[in-house]
Amino acid sequence: MIIDVHAHFVPNAMLAALAGKRLFPSIETIGDPGSMRLSFAGREPTRPVSPKLGDLDQREQWLSAQCIDHQVVGGWLDMFGYELPAEEGADWCRFLNEHLRQGTSGLATLAPLATVPLQNGRLAAKVLEEALDAGFHGAMIGTQPKGVGGALDDADLDPFWELASARQATIFVHPMFACGDDRLGAYDLVNAVGRLTDTTTAVARLLFSGHLTRYAGVNLVISHGGAALPYALGRLRRNHVIHPGNYADPLEGFRRLYFDSVLFEAQALRFLCDVAGADKVMLGSDHPFPIGDATPLKVIDETPLTAAERRSIVGATAARLFHIGHE
Repeated sequence: MIIDVHAHFVPNAMLAALAGKRLFPSIETIGDPGSMRLSFAGREPTRPVSPKLGDLDQREQWLSAQCIDHQVVGGWLDMFGYELPAEEGADWCRFLNEHLRQGTSGLATLAPLATVPLQNGRLAAKVLEEALDAGFHGAMIGTQPKGVGGALDDADLDPFWELASARQATIFVHPMFACGDDRLGAYDLVNAVGRLTDTTTAVARLLFSGHLTRYAGVNLVISHGGAALPYALGRLRRNHVIHPGNYADPLEGFRRLYFDSVLFEAQALRFLCDVAGADKVMLGSDHPFPIGDATPLKVIDETPLTAAERRSIVGATAARLFHIGHE
């Protein structure tokens, strides 16, 4: 069983439900469902929602062509609405989740991940519990709760982490589009570099804060091969050594992390397996975005792997973490 753990899906029915209506007081929709943008709490509108996000025929054809049996799908990060007032944000997440649940219902190939309102830890815990009870396979969260500059180790989010740990939930960490560095405006560096620095910073804070050991029941999956974290692990450990007693040991937390394979190069994937263990790496594509891997099994095939390592990466670990094929 081959499982892609990193993909995004926005049901067309949800866009149709939003078009031309003001269902939420702080959310404005701009344009028709084919090119819709959203503005949250008066902020700059999102990028247009790509039609590929909701094209199920194209998705099924692509999955078949890539010999992928299952795909774990979260929403689109631009639409998570962490800038919304807390209660409205919780209702918005429930709206997203219900449409994602309906949009994947009856499709054996798709396993949905919930969205939670990270602007408020208590409500994020409540929405996560509701989603897990409804059959979601985990949750996808952004790196910057409460908008640009927010931190996943914010004490306000402790109820979310406590619930996720108690339920042994699988949480997929994905970078946001806005990374807070004006230098990224040229050369499409937001995609090429900004998302990696965003993830590296967010997860490094979780490592040094001790979240991964304090909330040991959480299965935390880091997108894009862990960004710079595997390569910078020695530097992170050195930072711990020169500040004795001040920070948690990052190696302890790192050993609990899982990663997708969206690295594009066999040498990089082999290095990740050597540092983290192949049993902590899972096939990913970032479908359907251009920056994603359109042929995700290719890098697996090009990487020197044992048969056991390959089995873990292409499906065995994902089946366990996301409860696919275990219902």
